[in-house]
Amino acid sequence: MTSGPLRDTYYQEFLITNQNSDGGWGFHPASPSAVEATSWALMALHSSRLAPGPAEVCERARNWLLQAQRADGSWPAFPGHPQGCWVTSVAAQALHLEAGTQSAVERGLEWVLNAWPEEGTLWRRLCAKLFPTHEVRQDASLRGWSWTPGTASWVEPTAHALLLLRALPREMLPPATAKRRELAERMLFDRMCPGGGWNSGNPLVYGVSGIPRTGPTAWALMALRDHADRAEVQMSLNLLEGSYGAIHGAASLAMAHRCLVRYGRSAAPLTDALNVLYSHNHFFENMLTMAWIVLALNEDANAAVSATGAPANV
Repeated sequence: MTSGPLRDTYYQEFLITNQNSDGGWGFHPASPSAVEATSWALMALHSSRLAPGPAEVCERARNWLLQAQRADGSWPAFPGHPQGCWVTSVAAQALHLEAGTQSAVERGLEWVLNAWPEEGTLWRRLCAKLFPTHEVRQDASLRGWSWTPGTASWVEPTAHALLLLRALPREMLPPATAKRRELAERMLFDRMCPGGGWNSGNPLVYGVSGIPRTGPTAWALMALRDHADRAEVQMSLNLLEGSYGAIHGAASLAMAHRCLVRYGRSAAPLTDALNVLYSHNHFFENMLTMAWIVLALNEDANAAVSATGAPANV
């Protein structure tokens, strides 16, 4: 905890200082290392416009993630858990930034592409036909990704899987990837709330419109970056931009800022907004929040460099 305004480097320094002795990060300082927290911290430390994290810190994180990978190519939420899950998409993105990890990334990618949710199975289609319901509005034939294989599709794991596919070079993607990506993108558009934006579940339940949330909206928009001209994307961006000033959570603010800047939309300076939030309550000591802040600040720097005509990260 510090007093006064925070320097932009504070967030990265916090990550470096709070790396666990095993090389990973927990969700909070001194908590057990988790795949999601470690993956986001490693991605944040690779931010190119801020000073990159020390090589030994990144190497230890890389080794921890490699050791946590399961034999089937997936990553569990925590090492030793018996089943891989959605964090495989995030871990593969993080390791793709590290040298000497292509085999691990390829095995993770293969697992992701073969991890199907329960929608679209013969049993689910038969049930939908025999027992139609009007409780929710969604096309059950559209399939994205689930939190855990064999369960229902959700917005955020679908967005993270799509972000992995966008991050990898085309030559790493099997031919069937395009069809899987298109199906998942259609699923995201189908799950959009009627007025724009996304929530974690269904857009319409019992005839009542779902309320969009910042996190799912930001992740979905970043995953749908290739469809920037679609009316649904523009409507959702308008919604996110309009609600930006009312966001009171540091993690949500960082995600929204990163998304808006990536689309070239207006967003108030992140550093000033974070300092206002921090002055109200010192609740930033969370690894995901810190990592997402670093990534959002990096997005600002990329946009500034891009505006001068220099290449920027996409």
